[in-house]
Amino acid sequence: MTHARLTTARLGELSAAVAVPTYDRTAVTPGIVHLGVGGFHRAHQARYVDDLLASGIRDWGIVGVGLMPQDVRMRDALAAQDHLYTLVERAPDGGVRGRVIGSIIDYLFAPDSPADVLRLLTDPRIRIVSLTITEGGYHVNQATGGFDASDPAIQEDLRPGAVPSTAFGYVVEALARRRAAGVAPFTVMSCDNIAGNGEVARAMLSAFASLRDPALGDWIASEVAFPSSMVDRITPATTDADVEEVGWRFGIGDAWPVVSEPFSQWVLEDHFPQGRPPFELAGVEMVPDVEPYELMKLRLLNASHQALCYLGYLSGYRYAHEVCTDPLFVDFLLGYMSQEGAPTLPQVPGVDLPGYQRELIARFANPYIRDTLARLCAESSDRIPKWLVPVISAQLASGGSVRRSALVVASWARYAEGVDEQGSPIDIVDRRRADVTARAIAQREDPLAFLRDPDLFGDLVDSPEFTEPYAEALASLHAVGARKTLESWSRSAGTSSASSGKT
Repeated sequence: MTHARLTTARLGELSAAVAVPTYDRTAVTPGIVHLGVGGFHRAHQARYVDDLLASGIRDWGIVGVGLMPQDVRMRDALAAQDHLYTLVERAPDGGVRGRVIGSIIDYLFAPDSPADVLRLLTDPRIRIVSLTITEGGYHVNQATGGFDASDPAIQEDLRPGAVPSTAFGYVVEALARRRAAGVAPFTVMSCDNIAGNGEVARAMLSAFASLRDPALGDWIASEVAFPSSMVDRITPATTDADVEEVGWRFGIGDAWPVVSEPFSQWVLEDHFPQGRPPFELAGVEMVPDVEPYELMKLRLLNASHQALCYLGYLSGYRYAHEVCTDPLFVDFLLGYMSQEGAPTLPQVPGVDLPGYQRELIARFANPYIRDTLARLCAESSDRIPKWLVPVISAQLASGGSVRRSALVVASWARYAEGVDEQGSPIDIVDRRRADVTARAIAQREDPLAFLRDPDLFGDLVDSPEFTEPYAEALASLHAVGARKTLESWSRSAGTSSASSGKT
């Protein structure tokens, strides 16, 4: 059955089963530009801003900007719907709640008109530029921690007089123009899964700018605000089945709805010199120091996603909820969190860490989210170095256990060979696919070949405390497979305090 496309004119016709914006969207003016509009942004930040617009705020509408060729699809989907879309929240008990989000008031595809994007970014009404450009979008050299300018697109954006094509190119050019015009700089708000994402954004953007103009780089480093944040909401990729469900369940023809779990958290450093929306009214936790919350999320939630995805895929599972209803995997994940991840964390104000760990398992096990392991396995070169390697380094420095982490890295190395345990091909999605796959294939002759990449692992290959359990894990994965390896790992690790405490 075909349903009429979601538009402003149709909002009054929709079923009471779906919430719709009750505010006048024509009265909303732009205050935020968001680079990298994907499912997570639409399920998270845009939903918080929608709450604020519903409360009477009018000057903080979002204008989305797409930079990548694949963003043409988002441009077309949103433009045909007056930039409205449906957010579907699926609870573990099967409950479904639908809501139409109206906080994105426009969307620009940068390659269509770079001049329009720069005009928008230099508009004094724009006081925040927020980012979800993925962990790799910050161009951090994992070995040195400095800026990696080797990307050809970055090199092109550094050419004198170049028309920007990257997020860095647009942000720095816009800040340069605002500086020249005497317009106060916007605040850059990173919402990516990187520890100290605000400071990373400051360091990398100012380093990029310095390659173009050292004085501009110094000005950005000293005058532009970069608050850090922790963002959390499991948001799987939208499927054709999701689109169909929005049609039959809510009577909405939506080309690109977004699906998420009910849980949502946003912890944000309160540093916005040019003003900000009253985020706290929408449930955002405004704090002076985000770091404890960031590290908790990255090292427990995000690292646990990596701990389950490769082993789960190799064991024959394809969804996160399948893995997290298997007691063998649950014990392994809780053991990693309590014995390796949690010991590296500072005190997290107001958080019961054992309770948080058990809550993560319950969230992962939500069967209605259907988060694919393939999604969690993607872009591992940007994830493992930022989420798990810091845990390993901290544990080695303190003399703590790294046995479970070694198995996780070994399972990535085995997965990266590109063939599963039944001989079927695995589609490796990684910006460094060629190099990662080559090292994975070489490990049949050299068991530590995968670790011999300082851009990913630093000097871990020189640490016997890590390489010994890693080599043992990799050999076992090759000899007996993922599940039997996990069984032997569980026996050797013993019953963790976390697993023995779960009910």
